[in-house]
Amino acid sequence: MSESAVPLAPWIAAQRTSLLAQRGHAWLLQGPSGLGQYALGLEMVRAWLCDAPTERGACGQCGSCHAIDVRTHADLCVLMPEVQMMALGWPLSEKAQADIDDKKRKPSREIRVEAMRDAVEFSQRTSARGKGKAVLVYPAEQMNHVTANALLKTLEEPPGDVRFVLASEAAHQLLPTIRSRCLGHTMVWPVEADSLAWLQAQGLARDAAASFLRAAGGRPEDALALAQSGRSPQAWSALPQAVARGDVTALGDWAPAQVIDALQKLCHDLLAASVGAAPRYFAPADLPKTPPLGALTRWSRALSKAARTADHPFNGGLMLEALVAQARNTLHSKH
Repeated sequence: MSESAVPLAPWIAAQRTSLLAQRGHAWLLQGPSGLGQYALGLEMVRAWLCDAPTERGACGQCGSCHAIDVRTHADLCVLMPEVQMMALGWPLSEKAQADIDDKKRKPSREIRVEAMRDAVEFSQRTSARGKGKAVLVYPAEQMNHVTANALLKTLEEPPGDVRFVLASEAAHQLLPTIRSRCLGHTMVWPVEADSLAWLQAQGLARDAAASFLRAAGGRPEDALALAQSGRSPQAWSALPQAVARGDVTALGDWAPAQVIDALQKLCHDLLAASVGAAPRYFAPADLPKTPPLGALTRWSRALSKAARTADHPFNGGLMLEALVAQARNTLHSKH
């Protein structure tokens, strides 16, 4: 299903209208995950390249809109880690696809400098359809310093008819010089009623939508991803007590990064409870007895350290057992 076939969230549509009314050759869309940076960035480039745009964005019917839907637009360059390009249906360069097909390497998890060099060359070519060109970078924080510097020169001296959207879920990780070359837009947090209505429109029952939205900390796209991953609201609610028992099976089919994320959410809520604040990710009744603040603080630091290597675990099974044991020990700590 193309993006145009999925109803656009009303808070994304409102931001699109606002941003399209402003001028600028480079935008930085920033905020935490799950708020729609990619969707908004794609809406902006669709409108810029559209043959018959309105103040509310692209027409959705013209040759340009169709070319974007089928991922063949000659004037759009999309820069993403290859794993995300493949997941979202964007074609890789012929060489990159050949290398991966021939098992010479795995798809990259960061934006490769070779792709950025291709994008710089693309930005210097003449527009094929006569409506200018656009470059969409997501998530922009996945550029390393070499890749970012390759983009910086083009941002500083942009060719006449190219515009950029950088969409980021960790804008603080970008080079200050890149941030300063872009007009910044902080993503809007939708109100809960709008998020729940949107999730129900995607086919979730209201109770499940509310549970997943809580699990995602109020971020609707993350809530939808949780629902589509096969998790159940009941399993999420049962997770804190399962971890307190040291039950590894409660997290058995989760990737290491997902396990750490879930444990960080549990740690956050227990830290909140320890100072009398409301939990954010779990219902109060789901939480185990709050351990001492010192133990929670040590656990929080340990989880932050583990998160830095979550994508490259030495042994996934051992890592899971160690994380659950660490959690159980913290939850039963006396000091």
